[in-house]
Amino acid sequence: MEISIDFDKCCGAGQCVLAAPEVFDQRDEDGIVVLLDENPPENEYENVRQAAAVCPAAAIEVRG
Repeated sequence: MEISIDFDKCCGAGQCVLAAPEVFDQRDEDGIVVLLDENPPENEYENVRQAAAVCPAAAIEVRG
């Protein structure tokens, strides 16, 4: 699985953190997404896909 983030698109909504808290977090100062795990375990794949799907800014792209 390859995860890419367009930080310029991120609006800090935090939906990714709710969907996949083991993989995503937010910066304290502005809420922009932080990728905690570039290579998440297979049991997180569905959560990562869900995080990308619910991102209101479409800032997360998942391949694989």
